[in-house]
Amino acid sequence: MRIMVTGGAGYIGSHAVKALGKAGHEICVFDNLSTGHEWAVLSGKLVRGDLEDRSAIDQVLKDFRPEAVIHFAAYIQVEESVSAPLKYYRNNVANTLNLLEGMRAHGVGNFIYSSTAAVYGIPEKIPVSEIAPMSPINPYGMTKVMIEHVLADLAAATDFRYVALRYFNVAGADSGGQLGQAYKEATHLITRALKTALGEYPKLYVYGTDYPTPDGTCIRDYIHVDDLADAHVRAMDHLLRTNRSTVMNCGYGSGYSVKEVVDTAKRVTGIDFPVEETGRRAGDPPALIADSDKLKQTTRWAPKYNDLEYIIRTAWEWEKKLKKKWGK
Repeated sequence: MRIMVTGGAGYIGSHAVKALGKAGHEICVFDNLSTGHEWAVLSGKLVRGDLEDRSAIDQVLKDFRPEAVIHFAAYIQVEESVSAPLKYYRNNVANTLNLLEGMRAHGVGNFIYSSTAAVYGIPEKIPVSEIAPMSPINPYGMTKVMIEHVLADLAAATDFRYVALRYFNVAGADSGGQLGQAYKEATHLITRALKTALGEYPKLYVYGTDYPTPDGTCIRDYIHVDDLADAHVRAMDHLLRTNRSTVMNCGYGSGYSVKEVVDTAKRVTGIDFPVEETGRRAGDPPALIADSDKLKQTTRWAPKYNDLEYIIRTAWEWEKKLKKKWGK
């Protein structure tokens, strides 16, 4: 099958592209390389372009003639979305509308959407299921809610079909050592901790120690990026097989606090890097843990890497490789 992957040169997108290529799909990656990298595209071909440019979207859709699109090209930093909301609404909402309009114009009706657990805000029940209300507490989450509503309306009005995958905290690196996070500025907790262990940051900040959790720090459900990539392949297969739109959580159903992650990172690296506790960040809910039963039952997804130490170890091996090879 021919699949267009927007943002396929980025962290999650590149892992999904590798998995899709392994599954035998023909792939065209469409990416402006603002946060992605050409070397990260391990399958298919790369077309450099921006979703702000409708003509570029039309051209790749015309030339490649995809049967489906997987959309990863979004800004994802919660804290930045609070301070720069227009940037997020422009890229995550307006540019996604450009893509959807292009798909409709070229008769492409299958869509896999990268959504987020941030749509739930501060859920009343943990683990949180897909039927929980969407009540985001930051602009990033709101941008994803807006597009989920667009997708539902579009599917109700036309023959367009989609799967929205609501990611929890994605972490780790390719088990084969070929891929991993390579952002210019690390914001994810695990990556930031490991870069601190390597001396790239003077200290690791822990934001908030007064949350209503056992140790006072935020709790998150960390899913290994390879398991998430597999979920995309299965979600695509499900969509094409059933022609039914749906929404599914992607997580393990268990969570770890910030302090637990820091302790595990120190154990994996063998480095007692400096940590400073400070105040809360805007837009952070106390706890987010997935109920992923729907994903398992619908697609037969069975996670292979549900182990925090393994997740951090793969990320650590990648960070050491990055520092040695690229000096980052």
